[in-house]
Amino acid sequence: MARSLDIDLLRSFASVAETGALSRAADRVGRSQAALSMQMKRLEDLVGQPLLTRTGRGVLLTVQGERLLVHARRILVSHDDALAEFSGGSLSGSLRFGCPDDYAQAFLPALLRGFAQHHPAAAIAVICAATPRLEAQHARGGLDLALVSTPLAAERDILRREDLVWVIPRDRSATWIDPLPLALGDPDTLDHRAAIAALDRAGRGYRIAYASGSLSGLLAVVRSGQAVAVLTRSAVPGDLRVLARAGGLPALPRIGVTIRIDERHASPLARAFAAHVRAVLPVL
Repeated sequence: MARSLDIDLLRSFASVAETGALSRAADRVGRSQAALSMQMKRLEDLVGQPLLTRTGRGVLLTVQGERLLVHARRILVSHDDALAEFSGGSLSGSLRFGCPDDYAQAFLPALLRGFAQHHPAAAIAVICAATPRLEAQHARGGLDLALVSTPLAAERDILRREDLVWVIPRDRSATWIDPLPLALGDPDTLDHRAAIAALDRAGRGYRIAYASGSLSGLLAVVRSGQAVAVLTRSAVPGDLRVLARAGGLPALPRIGVTIRIDERHASPLARAFAAHVRAVLPVL
């Protein structure tokens, strides 16, 4: 008899992967931890592969689990989109969504376009700011949900991993004067802190030529050829280029992208948009 992947099993599996803990995933899907564990065992039996590794700090995906997660997210998106289209489940209302400028440039058009296809009456107000400002606004109740950057080691619910890269104009030489002129985000942002820490470790001199939360201002300085910037790789515009290691600058870390939402008090529209972001962002 042909085997099939149960949607409920895949949804529970995706929740376990996103939260990194059976207890948190059980709360999210509305099941007991024991019932969720049984679901994961059924899914492992179904695919014939180990999907999770239990640790003292939670659960980690095996290599097979990472592979299944990619398929699970795509299946869930298609399933939920089809259900919304044919069940008349379109939502209306408004929500406030916070997003850093670089993620807005890289991901926001696809996220909003896909959601609007199934919820055309929904109004999403987008507030762009650096992650620390978005975190503060969300904590005060000024945002319904926010997409933010986070160190990989500090967060379990990572939706996407992004490389931080050094960026220069396409026609600019890789050779720079000492001290190195930098165009960075605000001093409390991950790109700023990561660049300074990497240069300090390497013993490379630098000066801050521009520091601001304005992505357009930062890009203007870089395009002028007056400074090197640090961006997430997905946000690098076509007229700029990533400086290879041959450029002599130290390696920068990867960071995580996650979503902030108070699930207990979120509106159905906010929860639906959060689910859409969780499903679509990893595959953009």
